[in-house]
Amino acid sequence: MATPARRTGKTAKRLRRSHYKITVTGAATCPNCGELIKQHTVCPHCGYYDGKQVVKGKDSK
Repeated sequence: MATPARRTGKTAKRLRRSHYKITVTGAATCPNCGELIKQHTVCPHCGYYDGKQVVKGKDSK
């Protein structure tokens, strides 16, 4: 089996792996307050779902 002539440097290794990024799946922005929330759930910040106030959120007073 062949062996590499030189060790792969940290920068070259990290540049090669630069496309392995964590992406958030199933996330959406709340149309009322603009916070990032899970899809199809009540916004915990403002308490809105589908354009209607469902519960009292953290930010609502």
